[in-house]
Amino acid sequence: MSTPAKPARSGGSSAIGWVLTIGLNVVAPILTYNTLTEDHGWSEFSALLLSSAWPVLDTAIMAAWRRKIDEFAMVTLVFLVITAVVSLVGAHTARALLIKDSSVTGLFGLLCLGTLLAPRPLMFYFGRKFATDGTPASTAWWNGMWQFEGFRSTMRTMTLVWGVAYVAEALVRIALSYALPTKTMVTLSPIMIYGVLGALGVWTAWFGRRRAAEGARRAAEAEAAAGAATA
Repeated sequence: MSTPAKPARSGGSSAIGWVLTIGLNVVAPILTYNTLTEDHGWSEFSALLLSSAWPVLDTAIMAAWRRKIDEFAMVTLVFLVITAVVSLVGAHTARALLIKDSSVTGLFGLLCLGTLLAPRPLMFYFGRKFATDGTPASTAWWNGMWQFEGFRSTMRTMTLVWGVAYVAEALVRIALSYALPTKTMVTLSPIMIYGVLGALGVWTAWFGRRRAAEGARRAAEAEAAAGAATA
């Protein structure tokens, strides 16, 4: 069975999406925290809590832009709710909030590992968001790839690596929250999150291309063998 061709996607749309994601999840929270604590005298906890509203705005913009809430957006919303809940319970200190925030990324890693037991792992849905432009044609193409064993194996391997990486990242960030000043961690924490995300993104792209090349080679070998048998 031949692999269906991937539909063309909009590069401009993807670029805008990434700019919004980095701006609202990294730049805006850091600027908000520094402005509120240094210029307006807010407490570290209050400033940190308000800074976490920016990712909520990012999710809302993306949902309005795509005019639907897909599985990726649903997972994001669930973790934003978890973050808000755990932020309001227990000790109300900046360090406690940083530790709780780190725990959320650890929960994300555990979620990745847990979905390995589900019919489709979490990276299948994340891949569909970032490997397509959300159009019906590109979404149907991605869904149709699930019929191939190599594709299923690739998604499960990616999910395993992402899960282990984020559990490890959370444990390291919790340890640093005790060892470093809050102001340092406010800057370092999102850098760690998106640094790990960037490293995983590079690895994922490389691994995906490698698996695709292996699949194309096997398909060519099978086609050549079939042609030789027919001859």
